[in-house]
Amino acid sequence: MKEKVLIVGSVAYDTVETAAGRVECALGGAASYAAAAASFYCLPCLVAVVGEDFEKEHLDYFAGCGIDLCGLSRVPGRTFRWSGRYLPDMIGRETLSTELNVFEDFDPELPEQLRAIPYLFLANIHPRLQGRVLEQIRPPRLTVMDTMNLWIETARDELMELLPRVDILTLNDEEARMLTGKFNLYQAARWLMDRGVKLGVVVKRGEHGSTLVTREGMGIAAAYPVEELIDPTGAGDSFAGAMIGVLAEAGDLSLPALRRAIMHGAALASFTVEGFSLDRLRGLTRRDIDDRVRSFRDLLIVE
Repeated sequence: MKEKVLIVGSVAYDTVETAAGRVECALGGAASYAAAAASFYCLPCLVAVVGEDFEKEHLDYFAGCGIDLCGLSRVPGRTFRWSGRYLPDMIGRETLSTELNVFEDFDPELPEQLRAIPYLFLANIHPRLQGRVLEQIRPPRLTVMDTMNLWIETARDELMELLPRVDILTLNDEEARMLTGKFNLYQAARWLMDRGVKLGVVVKRGEHGSTLVTREGMGIAAAYPVEELIDPTGAGDSFAGAMIGVLAEAGDLSLPALRRAIMHGAALASFTVEGFSLDRLRGLTRRDIDDRVRSFRDLLIVE
């Protein structure tokens, strides 16, 4: 039987414009991407909030992925909405609008049956809410937490207080430097572990892949060479969802297992960017993912 993974974060409707085109009111949100990616390896249990406008087809999509929705609250109002435009390099982006709507009052209350799940991913939400989740659960075997520059700027103290309660912290290279004051990413990761992160740090580096730094050693996953980049939205969340899904599936937190997990994370991220929203993950199979991971290895191994 597949292991359960608790995923707490945002579910949203995104309007996104890239060099490849534009979509309006497409399914998005950090928890949506993470749960969909994790579903290839485990049984995700989603804790989030949506409004009355959240469409049945998206609930059906989650259910079809095997995602447990007992923690998804539907309340009066409109679902969180975000609109953004990517620069031609697909790296920089401009936020055009953010409407928190029902997400503004999100206060995660976990159903009793979700409080003993051994694997937890705290997607990108305010550190206060991440701490609120940790207060409600029995100590999990693995806690992975994501963050962003907004919380580093506005809630740094609350974020720092959470570090000793986290096994793996994920953040991008800019955020790692902002939080630690260290330009060297290895020094930044060590700084975070010195302040409490228990197992290690994963630094997401966009087109340059990701870097894993643990107390036992390091690992690197390159970014898969995608021929047609459509939409980078959600790639980091897909990465994190796949990573914790692989670790839950294996029941192994050793350095080799962590290295394998970030390879799978990179594979899911590479699929995500090949379409808008979660479109590319629809119809994807575990065999497709395993084939891409093997392609990664073929690219990296020198005879």
